[in-house]
Amino acid sequence: MNDQERPRDGAATVTSETTPPVWADKDAPVQGKTGRDVAKTAGSETVEIIKTVIFALLIAFLLRVLLFQPFTIPSASMEPNLYEGDYIVVSKWSYGYSKFSSGLPINLPLGEGRIFGSAPERGDVVVFKLPRDDRTDYIKRVIGLPGDRVQMIANQLHINGAPVADSTIGEAQINDIFGARTVTRVRETLPGGRTFTIQDYGPGGELDDTPVYEVPVGFYFMMGDNRDNSIDSRVDQSSGVGLVPDENLVGKAQIIMFSWEPGASLFNPVSWFANIRPSRFFSRLD
Repeated sequence: MNDQERPRDGAATVTSETTPPVWADKDAPVQGKTGRDVAKTAGSETVEIIKTVIFALLIAFLLRVLLFQPFTIPSASMEPNLYEGDYIVVSKWSYGYSKFSSGLPINLPLGEGRIFGSAPERGDVVVFKLPRDDRTDYIKRVIGLPGDRVQMIANQLHINGAPVADSTIGEAQINDIFGARTVTRVRETLPGGRTFTIQDYGPGGELDDTPVYEVPVGFYFMMGDNRDNSIDSRVDQSSGVGLVPDENLVGKAQIIMFSWEPGASLFNPVSWFANIRPSRFFSRLD
């Protein structure tokens, strides 16, 4: 080093080529992860995903058991209010809970009767377990309450000895297994004021004249809105529905979420658009 390059007295000489840099903690470069660290991180992420999936399934399970359950309508017995292919939502809390209300292949261990029970009202559309097997889900309308006497006389519904008020609102053409037929649409008003539309093929039907059905305590009398095309409480339990015990009630049908014409297939997305019934989406039930 010559005189011109010699540092002034008292000044330290810094030689960057030989002195290692000094880093503050916050400025220290990040060291690469070892294979063990990467494996540990991947394992933690897998555990978190599994926990999230289990938590989501648990929530879905509780919603299905306690709050809501979806059903697809498989037949025409509730026309003109529910059509085959309607996708409905049933509220579980409406009538409380029984061993049949879980919607699971096994019954809940709740014993006999219902907990947090609430009685259905006349005119409610209800999903229930078929009494003769306690497994098959049926959907009908509550017509007779405990203590009622129900009878069909000359194609007109009678409750407690009085004819139910009705008025014809028109006719419609339908196609079923018997071909094209004309049906009559009637507006029926039950005792208590509940009103809804029923469908009828005219007098002379097999169930247009019946004996008197007395509904005992703890049971309900159910009928389909498609009066001449419904196996319901007018038919003995051995081959029909018969009287429905309170504990067999699953829930109250509240709303039609979606609807497709028969022929739509889950495995054929094209059929969804070809058979969709958008006018029935999000329709409340009478």
